[in-house]
Amino acid sequence: MTTTNTTTNTIDTERAESPNEPIAESIHEAEAARTRLDLAKSAPKVFRAIVGFDAAAREGLDPALVELIQIRASHLNHCAYCLHMHTNDARKAGESEDRLHMVAVWREARHFFTEKEQAALALTEAVTLVADGGVPDEVYARAAAHFDDQELAHVLALILTINTWNRVALATGKVAGTDERR
Repeated sequence: MTTTNTTTNTIDTERAESPNEPIAESIHEAEAARTRLDLAKSAPKVFRAIVGFDAAAREGLDPALVELIQIRASHLNHCAYCLHMHTNDARKAGESEDRLHMVAVWREARHFFTEKEQAALALTEAVTLVADGGVPDEVYARAAAHFDDQELAHVLALILTINTWNRVALATGKVAGTDERR
């Protein structure tokens, strides 16, 4: 597709005047063009089971930690739909823009995150990328040092659920910017 400078300048001017309007229109067009199945409609019992698993996993966990885990797994899985959803949820929960921008590079920006959050992020990476080398004992031990058994079980369950949601969104072609929970 070839774009002229005039078109680019028009788009840039429109975005400068109303940054969300062209994006909202593009999101609507992308959603309208989506041709893959809707899991919630096609397999409602399966979908409700995942929703229940997700709800049970987050019980007792700090909501900020929940979002950090979901954001990091979504980065790793390249799931724009979930990344958009969970960064918005994190903002609504009071998460700072600085921390949201640093999640993808948390190892280089450790001072933005507590030791407990770093342990959860390391575990998230290991479980999400399990095929790349399993879950190393030191990563598991670090997480176990910061969470009691019940919390650790919920953190693991949350990592499993976000990985499931990422795969559902990617396989069914969910469009970033739409949030079907509402």
